[in-house]
Amino acid sequence: MKLGQIGVRRAEIADAGRIADVHDAAWRQAYRGIIPGKDLERMIARRGPLWWKRALDRHTAVLVLEVGGRIVGYATLGPNRMRMLPQAGEIYEIYLDPDHQGLGFGKLLFEAARAELRRYGLASFSVRVLSDNEPAIAFYERLGGRIVAETGERIGEATLPLVVFGFEPA
Repeated sequence: MKLGQIGVRRAEIADAGRIADVHDAAWRQAYRGIIPGKDLERMIARRGPLWWKRALDRHTAVLVLEVGGRIVGYATLGPNRMRMLPQAGEIYEIYLDPDHQGLGFGKLLFEAARAELRRYGLASFSVRVLSDNEPAIAFYERLGGRIVAETGERIGEATLPLVVFGFEPA
């Protein structure tokens, strides 16, 4: 999908460094004060360019959002990891560079990820969100998600509460 200087495409191995940069900036903004500091730093450091290169080498489904030829967001997706849920697919991650948030790019990336899941035959899908990530919860609610489960995610020594949004075919 390409709209002038804005487009979403499948990531390529050459994109690994820029995806890592977006991941770093977006996670610092989204999770500072939610994920304990040392755990957050460890998680960000682990997902550097080499991690993304390996993920892309394994054909992990990664979409990138480009604005003016520069990657400013990414999404990862695939089969639902929570097998007890009826949703077949899952958007694992959607992150934007903080300078590009609040401009409609998140919705564009979400709709591209939804279309990619449909291509895989995964029309219904879920998204997991840490409960304290209020901007993300509001984002998925605006897009029509409904909470289908509440659970927790172990991060370091803490178990952080999370909600799971379900989306049915559009």
